[in-house]
Amino acid sequence: MLFALTADLIPYYALYALLFADHGLTTAQISSLLAIWSATSFLLEVPSGAWADTVSRRGLLILSGVLLTAGFAIWTVLPCYAGFAAGFILWGTAGALRSGTFEALIYDDLAARGSTAGYSRLLGYLRAAAESAALTGILAAAPLYAWGGYALVGRSSVVLAGVHVLTAIALPGAPKAVSASEVEDLADEPEAVPSPVGLTPTAAGLSRYLRTLRTGLRESVHVKAIRRGVILVALLNGITAFDEYFPLLTDHAGVAPSISAVLVGVTVAGALAGAALAGRTENVSARAFSLAMGIAGVLFIGGALLCGAATSHPGLVYPLTALGFTAIAVAYGIDYNADIQAAARLQDAIEGPARATVTSVSGLVTEVIALIVFIFAGVAAAWLPIPALVAALGTPLLLIAVLLPSWLPGAAAESLRQPMAE
Repeated sequence: MLFALTADLIPYYALYALLFADHGLTTAQISSLLAIWSATSFLLEVPSGAWADTVSRRGLLILSGVLLTAGFAIWTVLPCYAGFAAGFILWGTAGALRSGTFEALIYDDLAARGSTAGYSRLLGYLRAAAESAALTGILAAAPLYAWGGYALVGRSSVVLAGVHVLTAIALPGAPKAVSASEVEDLADEPEAVPSPVGLTPTAAGLSRYLRTLRTGLRESVHVKAIRRGVILVALLNGITAFDEYFPLLTDHAGVAPSISAVLVGVTVAGALAGAALAGRTENVSARAFSLAMGIAGVLFIGGALLCGAATSHPGLVYPLTALGFTAIAVAYGIDYNADIQAAARLQDAIEGPARATVTSVSGLVTEVIALIVFIFAGVAAAWLPIPALVAALGTPLLLIAVLLPSWLPGAAAESLRQPMAE
C-alpha cells in the first residue's frame, strides 16, 4: 500500500505542464516532450515485462524508483527543454519497469495465498490509495508553489521519489504463480523446452528471457479473450493521456496556478472515487459499463467546452471552470472504474506463465494510444483552442462505450479462450 501511495505523492505531477510553459515552451513543444515520454515507455514496455517474468520483480521496482528520482532531480537542476526531455526519458523508463511488474507481483502474492478472487477489490483499493496520494500531492503543490515557487516543488518531488525507493525495498518478494523456468510455449513448440545443460548462466538467462517474451506475446495475440482484454485495458488507460492538458485548460480560462492545482485535484478526486467503488462494481455487466462510458464521454466533452465558455464570461470564470472540471471528474471516475475492472478480469483470464509480459503488452498498447493522443494534440494545437482540443481528446470515450459489451472479459472468459482461426 505504501508503495502505491509514494508513487503518486509527488507535487511535480500537478504543475509540470505549467513549469514547461513558464520556461517558454509552446504547446507543440510540450506535446513533443510528452511524446518522448510515451515513446520511451513504448520501446521498453514489453521487454521490461519479460524481464520481470525472469528476474526479481521487487528488484525492478526498486530500480524504477531510482530512475524516477533521478528524472525529477534533472528537472530541478536543469529546467530547459533538454533537461525536461532527459527527465522524461528516465521517467518513461521507470514507468515501463513498473508497468505490469507491480500488478503481477500483487497477483502472484494473492495466488500464493489462494486469494486471487479478491484481486479486483484489492486493485481498486491500491488505485484509490494512489489517487489519494496524487490528490494530496496536487493539493500540496499549491502552497508549495506559493511558498517557494517551482524550486520548492521540485525539491519536494525529489525527496518523495526517494521515499518511494525505500518503500519498493520493503515490498514482499512473492513467488511467481508459475515459474518462469518452466515456461511452456502455447503452441508447444520444441524450442520452448528448458535451456539445455551446457549453456553458460548468461546464455541460459537470455534463452529463458526470450522464451518468456515469446510466450507472453503469443498469448496476447492469439488468445481471443486476452487479445481483446489487452486492447480494452489499453484504450481505457491510454486515453487518459488527456489529463496532461488539464492544467493548460485552466490556464486558458484564466485561472491562477494555485487554483489550477485545485481544479486538477478535482479530476483526481473523480478517479479516486472510481477506484474506491471498484469492489462494488466488480460484478456489473459489460452493457452497464457501456452505458456509463457513453455518459462519461458526453460529460467530458461538455465539461471541456464549458471551461472554454468561461473565457467569454470574465465574471463567471471560476464558477464555470469549476463546473466544467466537475463534469470531467465524473467522466474520469467512470473511465477509471472501468479500467480497474477490465484490468482485473484480464489478470483472471491469463493462464500462461508470462503474466507480467502479457500485462506489459497492454501497457505497450497503452503507450501507443497515449503517443497518438500527444501527436494529435501537438498537431491540432495549431488550429484548435485548448478547450476544443481537450474536448476532441475525450471523444474516444464514446468509441470505448461501443466496444465494451463484447470486449470486456467476464465470468465466461474461459469459454472464449480459443486461438484465432488461421
